[in-house]
Amino acid sequence: MKTYDVTALGELLIDFTENGISGQGNPVLEANPGGAPCNVLSMLSKLGHKGAFIGKIGDDMFGDQLTYAIKEVGIDTTGLKRDSQVHTTLAFVHTLEDGDREFSFYRNPGADMMLSESDIDETLIKDSKIFHFGSLSMTDEVCRKATRKAIEISEKSGAILSYDPNLREPLWKSMDEAKEQILYGMQHCNVLKISDNEIQWLTGMEDYDAGILLLMEKYHIPLILLSMGKNGSRAYTDKFRVERPAFVTEDTIETTGAGDAFCGCILHYILEHGWREYNEKELGEMLEFANAAASIVTTRKGALRVMPKLEEISHVQRGV
Repeated sequence: MKTYDVTALGELLIDFTENGISGQGNPVLEANPGGAPCNVLSMLSKLGHKGAFIGKIGDDMFGDQLTYAIKEVGIDTTGLKRDSQVHTTLAFVHTLEDGDREFSFYRNPGADMMLSESDIDETLIKDSKIFHFGSLSMTDEVCRKATRKAIEISEKSGAILSYDPNLREPLWKSMDEAKEQILYGMQHCNVLKISDNEIQWLTGMEDYDAGILLLMEKYHIPLILLSMGKNGSRAYTDKFRVERPAFVTEDTIETTGAGDAFCGCILHYILEHGWREYNEKELGEMLEFANAAASIVTTRKGALRVMPKLEEISHVQRGV
């Protein structure tokens, strides 16, 4: 029996999100704990799973805030390192009228980029059922080597590998490099969560199904989940393509963290039902649950601290 359900590696940062206007007419920014891998772990923690995080933050006030926040939501910090020379990464999130976002990053460098091979806790990864990673830990050579080492350990330990590319264009030296590194992740995953804009960019295909088929044929990924925002989501295996609509709400504020909640719920389903070939009914159940959770997060500011509980997700599914 393994101690951890999921160990995730990657960025832990502060998302500065807009939260009103000051008396002088200036935007008021709230410092929300964030970073896709920890958001996924937070969702899993709310659903009763044990998760651990591997990453690096600065030895500064934001590092203190982030350490406290992930401990608060129940994430194991054994693999969390601190850098006394480089500050915690910051992201400034501008919310557009449709709830989508634009990002500006202060990460040149940021502490998350400094995660090295020597920082990787091999025992932690070996003791995990699922290893989850993204592409932002592959933007620079130091953290890229660390990520590849963690992937190698995971594969040797028999863990299920879960991957969310989570494309953030400003963080790459070039989009050619981004594509090369993101495709590396495709070669080393069992579960892929990808968004509609990412599949179009990655494959150059407007048709989502054609793009997904290309990835499945080339990389033999057993389970691919496609998130399409307000248009719902799809699940693909070599036998089935299943689609479910989104739970659209008029209370949507922003979409930060919605994809991470969705991803966390997919991993929850796998942990609850075992890793195997799922039938159409099961894939539909998986998507409906994940869509419901994502819709709740769009009505809340922030991400890591506001993931929904099981009963909240169930209420949305029942239309309560």
